[in-house]
Formats: sequence, structure tokens, C-alpha cells
Amino acid sequence: MFDIVRYTSNKADEWNAFVAQSKNGTFLFDRHYMDYHSDRFEDYSLMFYLRGRLYALLPANKKEDRLQSHMGLTYGGLVMDAKTTAALTVSLFNELNDYLRQHGFSKVLYKCVPWIYHQMASEEDLYAMSRTCNARLVSRDLGTVIIQRNTIRWERVRRRALKRAEEAGLVVEKSEDYAGFWHVLENNLETKYGSKPVHTLQEMELLHSRFPDNIVLYVSKKGDEILAGIVIYVSSQVVRAQYSSATPLGKQLGAIDVIYDRIINHDYSGFPYFEFGTSAVGHTNVINESLVFQKEGFGGRCICFDQYEWEP
Repeated sequence: MFDIVRYTSNKADEWNAFVAQSKNGTFLFDRHYMDYHSDRFEDYSLMFYLRGRLYALLPANKKEDRLQSHMGLTYGGLVMDAKTTAALTVSLFNELNDYLRQHGFSKVLYKCVPWIYHQMASEEDLYAMSRTCNARLVSRDLGTVIIQRNTIRWERVRRRALKRAEEAGLVVEKSEDYAGFWHVLENNLETKYGSKPVHTLQEMELLHSRFPDNIVLYVSKKGDEILAGIVIYVSSQVVRAQYSSATPLGKQLGAIDVIYDRIINHDYSGFPYFEFGTSAVGHTNVINESLVFQKEGFGGRCICFDQYEWEP
């Protein structure tokens, strides 16, 4: 029934056009985003055609004998449009498994697109995966989200930090100074966790140049000094805090809090959801409790970022 075709670069325009009109895709699935780190992953994305029409996409990479929902992306799964039906998606997964066996794959790792990113109901893949693949939940990361139509008042510690920032006269502005913020971010991650940002400065500057309306940096400053910054990813449904960091003085003065106030309560208050990102310790299912506590202080509550596994 389905023609399953491995993605190649000559299909980029067709791929991107489908993502743009899909019901659960975001700019992260655009090839101009996905391919920035093509040297790190063996892309094995798949395109599903039905009677000559592109029906669905699966952003993926190959690692040994495993097909993985693309590991360079925060979330993944089948990208679908409004014409997708449950019955056909069941058939699609059956045929996907046949295809994978024929091509030597012995395991699938599948990341879901969280429901907050859905522009309409989009869980046909979860039903089909459960019915046809005997999929097992193997990882569940904790995300924190504000639903803007039903907000919670900030905790006292966050309100006091915001007041300190206002009294100190901190200024919040959109910025193109990714290098200045990356200096703060890298110092923090190295000092606190002995780690580095997922993106290099050069990669983030490249992605911002490709998606200037979707990738935005806010900073808070005292005079000319950057005390804190937040890089947000803006999709149709969700504003996500991709990176946030502050200097020691910025932490004392509430420099992060005043940026969140600007983004959540003013500039992007009309978006359905604000997401603070996930809070696992490294690549584990152990949560960073102090980080979650901070996010909950802004009124966030949890959703799950799930990964499933099965043998085709």
C-alpha cells in the first residue's frame, strides 16, 4: 500500500513543504534545521507515499542496526497532516516494520512529539505503535509547561527575585549578541556540571540566521553587562526555553526572573503554551529537583517526553 522511500537531499523542498502544513510538525523538522549536524548522524529519515502522494514523514537516523527517532532533535515521531487516519497509520506501521526487517534493522527507538506541539489531535502513531509493534516505554523525561489559559501565580521566591531585578534597574531586550550570552552559558555549565551546551556558538548563530523568527535571544543587562539570557524556540503552539543562564550577580539580582516575566507575561502571552524544557540529570531518568523547583516556581507543571522501543 505505502511506498517507503529513504530521504535524500534532492527531496528537501518536498519534505519541508509537508512539515510546514503538517498537524504536529515544527521548524525543528525542517531540513535547514535538521541538517546542521548531518556530520554527527547517519540520517535515515523516511518518507511514506500513498498513491503517489506524500502521506507522512519519519525524521530518523541509523546507529548500527537501530533506527532512531532523530537523536539530534528534542522530540520526534511520525509527522502527519490533517488527512492522516488511524486505520491507515496502523497499516503504515505494519509496513514500516516489514521495510526495516528487509533493510537489516533489529530495533527501533521512537521519540514522540509531545501533545503541546500538536495543532490538532495527532496520536494516531501512539495507537498504531502500541497495536502493531508491542512497543515498550524505555525512557520518560520530565518537562515543565505553563498552559497560558490557566496560569498559576508565581511562588513568593520568584516574585521577590523579580522585584529585586526591577529595583536594580535591569533592562530586558531582544539581542543578537549570542557570543556574549554563550560566554555566560558556557561558564555556568562548566562550573556547575562540567559540561557544554548541546549547540556550539557557531551552530546557534547559524540556526538563528536560518530561523530568525523562531530562534530568539533575550538578555537582561545592567549597563552594558549581560547578567542573564534566555534563548527561546518559537513554534506555532509553544514557546520553549532552549537555553537559560545567569552570572553570579545576575542570580542575586533576579536577572533570569525578569526575562521570564517579559517573555511569559508580555511578549508571548498569546501563545497556548510556554515550555521550560526537560530536567533530567544527564541522560538518565533522575530529575534535577532544584531545577524543577525553579520552573514550578514560575507556575509550570509537568508533562512527559517519552521514548519507546520495539523489534520490528
